[in-house]
Amino acid sequence: MLLSIPSPHTGVVHIGPLVLHMYGLMLLAAIAACIWLTGVRWVRRGGDWDLIFRVAVWGVAFGIVGARAYHDLTSWSEVKAIHHWWAPFAVWKGGLGVWGGIFLGSLAGAVIVRRSGASALRMLDAAAPGLLLAQGIGRLGNWWNQELFGKPTSLPWGLKIDEAHRPAQYLSSATFHPTFLYEFAWDTLMVGVLLLVDRRFRIRRPALFALYAALYTAFRTYEETLRIDPSKHYAGQRLNFWVSLGVFVASSAFFVWWQFVRRGGKTPKRARPVPSGPKMAVPKSRPR
Repeated sequence: MLLSIPSPHTGVVHIGPLVLHMYGLMLLAAIAACIWLTGVRWVRRGGDWDLIFRVAVWGVAFGIVGARAYHDLTSWSEVKAIHHWWAPFAVWKGGLGVWGGIFLGSLAGAVIVRRSGASALRMLDAAAPGLLLAQGIGRLGNWWNQELFGKPTSLPWGLKIDEAHRPAQYLSSATFHPTFLYEFAWDTLMVGVLLLVDRRFRIRRPALFALYAALYTAFRTYEETLRIDPSKHYAGQRLNFWVSLGVFVASSAFFVWWQFVRRGGKTPKRARPVPSGPKMAVPKSRPR
């Protein structure tokens, strides 16, 4: 094959005595990007960075617990293959389920926001683009670990996988669909869509969060038809295919109902910038 995407031969980088697990480093980069984008959006709406940092601490902690718990419950065979007592906690080996992470992390963050007296619904919408950006960046960790790739392909952008990382039934294949790259590209593009929608339209909170879930799962459902890593199957499809499809249907229906059908809700008005400088008296009637 003339063209292909190379894979790192190891997910560990040594810098003198320092050992860097690149999967974990990608997670840190993803978290930082999410905090930054969410913080900028929240502050522009009159919030403060202190709340963002508090939400980040608890949201990230519970998000990692939820993501690993989901992976352990749905992919226990992969966990057992590590053959160490710490296997259920080995996030540096890969294996974080986005479904458990977003659910538990968002729940913990919402509790912190509510206890601070702010609106959890507004925070969900403020965080939606940042969460999607983090998911895209986090996928780069799969590239470093040579995991979660798709079916064999001869396309010019096929991903080279070392023989040690190939499934037994695909040992003779050298290049595979780079699903990490597909999702990274889709997620970052949809971040732009979310920001544009929030800028151009009046959104009933938390409709933007629902739209984020719908956009992410729209592609994730297709992506699951490409992946060949071990998974439980139901009715001929992977477990996460059905999870993704269910979330897509539910979030899409909620977005349409909440934004366009529901009665009695108030569509938020966009805040106008506060003028600077001395106030000027406004005449009550138009000058003649």
